[in-house]
Amino acid sequence: MKNFLAHSRSYILRGLIAIIPILLCVLAIQLLYVLIDKKIMGFLDNFIEIRQIPGLGIVLVLMCLYLIGLIVSNIVGHQLFRFIEGITRRIPLINTIYGIGKQLSQSLSVADSEKQAFQKAVLVKIDNNGLMVPGFLMSSLTNPKTNEDFSFVLVPTAPTPASGFVLVVKSSQIVDPGWTVEECLKAIVSVGIISPKEFKK
Repeated sequence: MKNFLAHSRSYILRGLIAIIPILLCVLAIQLLYVLIDKKIMGFLDNFIEIRQIPGLGIVLVLMCLYLIGLIVSNIVGHQLFRFIEGITRRIPLINTIYGIGKQLSQSLSVADSEKQAFQKAVLVKIDNNGLMVPGFLMSSLTNPKTNEDFSFVLVPTAPTPASGFVLVVKSSQIVDPGWTVEECLKAIVSVGIISPKEFKK
């Protein structure tokens, strides 16, 4: 009986682990449909009659975000958003909300490949006992007097990689695990839950 219960519990747990990602995807799609698609189509229906096609609202939102991205990428759009930011800083409650939103957007921009400032993901040796912290190599420099190589490494804080601190360490203290920036970023944001399974170098 005990073996049967242990066997059942083991496979029930495996089934639960297998189905959780699928359930999350289904819930995310349903949430997008209810909160975005239906709301957008309902709003537009007040002005023009549009055929109700599932997913059309989400497509329209993505197109709007694409256009906003194009606008922000040029000088005029950048100045416009800086002007809006200047206004929000003068309003107490809005200033706090805008600050939180900006911190979130900066966290997302860390993974933007076109704005990637990181050369690669690295591990920095903290002591001689094997303790290391994940970070991102920013740049390198050489001390002409000693010919030693040093590196600037950004060590982000979990789970918000938009904040952190910069270390200047000897290049010999850096270990290259062969991870991509995205893999290292996922490990930091998930506090190690989603992490590479091995050193690739």
